[in-house]
Amino acid sequence: MGIGRFRRSPRLALTFVFALAVLAWQPRPSPARAEDAAKPPAATETEAKPPPGVPSDSSTATVELAARPVAFVSASAEWTNAFKSVRKEIDKVQAALKKAGLVPAGHPFALFLATDDKGFQFQAMVPVAEKPEGKDLENGVKIGESPAGKAIKFLHRGAYDDIDSTYDLITAFLDEKGLESQNRFIEEYLTDTAEPDDANLEADIYVFIK
Repeated sequence: MGIGRFRRSPRLALTFVFALAVLAWQPRPSPARAEDAAKPPAATETEAKPPPGVPSDSSTATVELAARPVAFVSASAEWTNAFKSVRKEIDKVQAALKKAGLVPAGHPFALFLATDDKGFQFQAMVPVAEKPEGKDLENGVKIGESPAGKAIKFLHRGAYDDIDSTYDLITAFLDEKGLESQNRFIEEYLTDTAEPDDANLEADIYVFIK
């Protein structure tokens, strides 16, 4: 069974349970992407040429993601303001970390939990080097772990307004390869922008597979 875009897709209703446990990322050494601190350390690459239009080229690979400490907050939003809503919650997490004297250890990301035609539920996460003392920060920000497991990684380049097209191509790609998803999706935001029409946006998309 292929995946569909979690956003208002009749082929996919994301009602999976979040199992606090996600991505094991390491800082990327490239000076051109020094801010990119989220590359899985034990990525088992599988040669899998994406269809034209999936902006991942040779980087499409199967990776094994390990759990990592994160600060996170749970929220919901409507599709009409999806990206700005996600970024707002990420900002909340980052502000709570700063006030607590904690330094982020990688790019922020969002785990999408459930959707319907009007909106979605998600968790905005920011990785930290280690779990701080205590369980919660201010403004409802909590400390936990990101999910772990086998995933396919893709890269979206371009405005967030156009990301549905990337998901459609990912769906077709997984269908062609006979891969079945767990209906768990993560978007890791590699560029610091809050504008959904920013053509410079880059985001890694992790699709957990069975």
